Amino acid sequence: MNSTRPGRITHAPVKFSEDVVPLSDLKINPGRLVHQVDQTRRPVLLTNRGRGVAVVQALAEFEAETEERAFLRGVVQGLMDLDENRETDLTDVKRRLGLT
Repeated sequence: MNSTRPGRITHAPVKFSEDVVPLSDLKINPGRLVHQVDQTRRPVLLTNRGRGVAVVQALAEFEAETEERAFLRGVVQGLMDLDENRETDLTDVKRRLGLT
């Protein structure tokens, strides 16, 4: 796992000679593919008849990317709310939540 800043995961560059695998190879030796993804921390593109059909990636990277995507969506939604004057005073929020 590569990281350019804390909490942000970036993948190593894809190596098309290694990271594009025909679906038939997965059927023959799935353990090799799982080991490759685990060791390289790079996603692997599965192909069927030369077309991409799925991506296999390490669980830790998948979970981290899912969390990061959800966080970024929240930030974008918050910025849009501010742009459209949909904001609430902190005192009102605390009152609504019963924190005061």
